[in-house]
Amino acid sequence: MTDAPNTARRTALITGASAGIGKCFAEHYAACGHDLILTARRTDRLEALAAQLAADHGITTTVIAGDMADPATPQRLWTEITGRGLTVDVLINNAGYGMTNNLVDYPWAEHRDFIQVMITAYAELCHLALPGMLERRHGRIINVASLAGLAPGTIGHTLYGASKAFLIKMSESLSLETEGTGVHVMAVNPGFTRSEFHTTAGVQETVDRMPKWMWMQAKDVVAETHAASEAGRATVIPGRANRMTAFILRHVPANLALTLSRRRSAMQDDAAGKA
Repeated sequence: MTDAPNTARRTALITGASAGIGKCFAEHYAACGHDLILTARRTDRLEALAAQLAADHGITTTVIAGDMADPATPQRLWTEITGRGLTVDVLINNAGYGMTNNLVDYPWAEHRDFIQVMITAYAELCHLALPGMLERRHGRIINVASLAGLAPGTIGHTLYGASKAFLIKMSESLSLETEGTGVHVMAVNPGFTRSEFHTTAGVQETVDRMPKWMWMQAKDVVAETHAASEAGRATVIPGRANRMTAFILRHVPANLALTLSRRRSAMQDDAAGKA
């Protein structure tokens, strides 16, 4: 079954679009001629980005602010989108953040919000977007996971890697469920990527000490992801160094992987203490 012909301009919905990889996704898809629906918490940033991209590329942009930590946000967002007569051809689930202390260092409410943003909202938006895509026999869903979803657990990031592992498995299953329908679902697993993520998480000084060869630019991650999505792949790991890391992770015995993770966590704690 081939994809439906592109007889009209497509529309991409991007969550967490105000900065970082989400902003680069918006810039990339605008340059490809897609209309955009942009959502994040920071309305001022969204509106500035939307105005710039509309002027630069002659596309239509729609801004709908929302906080994915609120369980009502995905459905409210979808109701507003459909109420405006808009169609989502591409869903890019990108909203997210990191928590860097041990599990018991935070009140449960903060973990509950984290799970809502990093897992539940992703799954609900997929559930909302898929019926229309399947009916039109065309659609793309990109879930932004992480290389952390393939790595052993680390100290102080208790739920982060677990949430990304969930996104990888969910995307793989949805890719199988939508096979032959004209809808492609995939997870992208970036490694270290230059963006505001690490500053927001409070670990920028620590990661700045890491070798430059380990880093990718967000625009390169996005370009590789788009190409993989159009090729119908279920997952992609952007960057040769990241693919090599993933290969090693898949073949290292589990006990050794945990030992290495323990040592890496200790090194990061030591570096943070000296900062």
